Amino acid sequence: MQVAATENGPLFEHFNGSDPDVFPLFGDSTSNQALLYSPPMGDGVIFNDPTYPNYTLPSPETPFSNASPPPRNFSYTLLLSPTTAGLPSRPQTACALTRAVNPRTNGTLASQQLWLRDGSDGYRTEWLINGLTPSTNYTMYTVLNGAKVAGPQYFVTKSGTFSCPLVHSLPYCPSVSYAVPLAFPARAAGGVYTSTTLPSSITDPLMSYLSNFTTSLTSFACGRDYYSPLKSCADCRRAYQKWLCSVSFPRCGEYPSINTTGFALPTTVAPQDTAAQQTFRASIPTAALSAVPSGTTPRNANLPVFNQSYYSLLPCLETCAEADRSCPYFIGFKCPVIQFNANESYGIGYVDGYRDGHGSYEPGAGNPGVAQDVWGNVWCNQS
Repeated sequence: MQVAATENGPLFEHFNGSDPDVFPLFGDSTSNQALLYSPPMGDGVIFNDPTYPNYTLPSPETPFSNASPPPRNFSYTLLLSPTTAGLPSRPQTACALTRAVNPRTNGTLASQQLWLRDGSDGYRTEWLINGLTPSTNYTMYTVLNGAKVAGPQYFVTKSGTFSCPLVHSLPYCPSVSYAVPLAFPARAAGGVYTSTTLPSSITDPLMSYLSNFTTSLTSFACGRDYYSPLKSCADCRRAYQKWLCSVSFPRCGEYPSINTTGFALPTTVAPQDTAAQQTFRASIPTAALSAVPSGTTPRNANLPVFNQSYYSLLPCLETCAEADRSCPYFIGFKCPVIQFNANESYGIGYVDGYRDGHGSYEPGAGNPGVAQDVWGNVWCNQS
């Protein structure tokens, strides 16, 4: 039993997913690793954007260098367990959940850090977990300052034949935290790629593209002349950089077994499913997965040919649309038109809806209305 007193609001709380701003986040998994994130800390970040006449944008290598620092007094603990352990059936308190976690079945912590994945999101604690079991459903909770519980968040590890390693901790692409079609790095790198282990043949051209884009963008009188009452050149560069990273680093995906509960469930049903389960499964849209045969020349010419077949989880169209909305017209940035094969390159209609296929967007009106959910389903890559 836990007993405490406070004069500053509730000390013990349980956030069960009704508010995504206080919920943990599943990054991605391989067969035996996972990238997991705490809820955002505080009320987001504030950017100290430049002003005219000294309108100098941050270096593309550190696009969030002008962000406000992380808030204090946010200490998150990760609780992770196979879903078969039944954590959601336990009392949803920090004490009860912590006691119920078996350290022999929840993997090992490889690294932990504060990370700012997205300017509109906020700082999160990132955990890289090793030693997980392939094709296994896991349940995660986070505990803030030993008392406030958020979760459950579910996910499933990939099968034992999954061939893509995780890529994360890229300051120039802070939202990239998923599996990418690259050969596995040396054992010394821990089976993942970071900014220190990615080949320069991949990163140098990316930095060149971003530098050239920044030069073109700032040829406009940023901060003096306004092309939008809502967006600035700084907003444009952030949105463009996120889009460029999402298309430069394709995300590997996988169709799971019918018996798993996470990541892009297929719409077919198993005979043993109840009527309610069958209805639930049939309502889940198919993820934007595109088969890529072994030896296919990558769309990003700076990536090496990947000699394994895999499924590519396409970027959400909204990532492109955000760059389109944020940048001035003279940049010439345009997204593909929905009725003309946009679905060859992007996941369409998952987050935002649209009328008659003509790109008249209705924010949040897609099916299911989000890029991923608390059950571990991921329909398109919005990282």
